[in-house]
Amino acid sequence: MTEKMMGGAGASRTSYQRYPRVRIREMKDDYLKFELRDTDASMANALRRVMLAEVPTIAIDLVEIEANSSVLNDEFIAHRLGLIPLTSDDAMSMRFSRDCDACDGDGQCEFCSVEFFLSVRCDSDQTLDVTSADLQSTNPRVCPVDVAANALSSAADGYDSAEQKGIIIVKLRRGQELRLRAIARKGIGKDHAKWSPAATVTFMYEPQIHINEDLMETLTLEEKRSWVESSPTKVFGIDPNTQQVVVVDAEAYTYDDEVIKKAEAMGKPGLIEIYPKEDSFIFTVESTGAIKASQLVINAIDILKQKLDAVRLQDEESDMKELTSHLGNL
Repeated sequence: MTEKMMGGAGASRTSYQRYPRVRIREMKDDYLKFELRDTDASMANALRRVMLAEVPTIAIDLVEIEANSSVLNDEFIAHRLGLIPLTSDDAMSMRFSRDCDACDGDGQCEFCSVEFFLSVRCDSDQTLDVTSADLQSTNPRVCPVDVAANALSSAADGYDSAEQKGIIIVKLRRGQELRLRAIARKGIGKDHAKWSPAATVTFMYEPQIHINEDLMETLTLEEKRSWVESSPTKVFGIDPNTQQVVVVDAEAYTYDDEVIKKAEAMGKPGLIEIYPKEDSFIFTVESTGAIKASQLVINAIDILKQKLDAVRLQDEESDMKELTSHLGNL
């Protein structure tokens, strides 16, 4: 009986290995649109959740206020500093401060933290904006995202724009000052949203649309226009030459079923069939700028692979214990 059970267990582990494919549609530093094919919704959603919550970045985690005579209290300023996105190209190679054995958590450690200093005083009657550009980093590779972008822009244009001031932290009037020391550490969005590298990550099933041409031919031009306009988004259009209804942008369809309801109201059920491809997804990724959108996806895939390897290793260890237990009972 034991042999049959083991045989059954082996049969239940039949491999359903698939080989997902990715095709890039549009790529910018902070934006990426790509297709993920030959996989299922569980893998697509796992990738999305890892991008949002488990890809590490660097963010200010500890603030020591030396002097603050501004209108904002210390906690407000510390919170605002934490939400400033920092360039995090080195985050994957850094250590988490809780796992670092080279320091005592004081922030003076090249392996797990980066120090920032800010010292600004207003000595004029004009309101002074304290911005992310005033933060001085001890590591030139880790700085506010907007400062890094402005540096590249200024180098290319040869001048500083009035818009390149940085993210405002607080405003000072005459006699007010702000002096502080901040420590930035590696973290993940699961711990706090300030560490999330993604502004938004969405995916949708790729829609498959089939128009019943025979039924469509029974409609007048006005009925066709009325049917096309029933879609909240511009999915369909009418060819000016043939007067035929055509699919203009299938991906604009939001699975609202409005065109299906309209067809039924017109007495033409079955005029159109729309269903999602269950193994094809369209991803849209927007980065905060901490890392490039393309690197965000690559890092997420690496982390997901590590998680799957850990599950597989645990499964193999469990199988070994089961086999050892079985042999011990013989």
